[in-house]
Amino acid sequence: MKEMWPVAIGSLAAAAGAMAYAVRSPRSSLLAPSVYQGVSERRSIALTFDDGPSESTPAVLELLALYGAHATFFQCGANVQRVPSIARAVAQAGHEIGNHTHSHPMLQFKSPEFMYAEMRDAQHAIEDCANVRPVLFRPPFGVRWFGLGGVQRRLLLTGVMWSGIGLDWKLPVEAVAARLLRATRPGAILCLHDGRQTRVDPDVGVTLDTIRRLLPIWAGQGYHFETVTQILCKTN
Repeated sequence: MKEMWPVAIGSLAAAAGAMAYAVRSPRSSLLAPSVYQGVSERRSIALTFDDGPSESTPAVLELLALYGAHATFFQCGANVQRVPSIARAVAQAGHEIGNHTHSHPMLQFKSPEFMYAEMRDAQHAIEDCANVRPVLFRPPFGVRWFGLGGVQRRLLLTGVMWSGIGLDWKLPVEAVAARLLRATRPGAILCLHDGRQTRVDPDVGVTLDTIRRLLPIWAGQGYHFETVTQILCKTN
């Protein structure tokens, strides 16, 4: 019997690894269809910002405007309702708005009904406040779960992950910039944050300093800035 223990332990470890990949890997589409990079024919990248809108979002918009950079903002419905004028400002500046659920919950272990309600409420909030109906969805914490694929199809949403994530909510500017530069390549989808879940007036100083540092570097390397929808298209 003891001889079977290593086999059993190995099987459990393999199953746990497969589940972790399905739930968290940006490259996985096992639980819900998603994309993590765009086409590589153009020298373009897609900057994305999660957890907004927030009181700090206008500062992000000002920096992007300096370089004529369009980005995709994955917004939480609760934040949109709190600062509707900022949500509208994002759309009016020509940026794309995606769905990031209503209250930014971890979707792991949640039912399809719970996920549908969260994503539906965010759709309604964004459409009501910004006059935009999102076609893209990014799960909070990058976590997907069983049933999410069906909810995305029901709401006509394409799942979006990332080629590189800055971890700008916990790392210093130097580390965030280094992570994003390592992930930079034609077609890359890069993840930053203009909010901190649903906190009021969050400190996103690291995010601002990072894009202030990287925008001229990317521009100097000849990169153009596209929305996620644009970067997924073979022609632009």
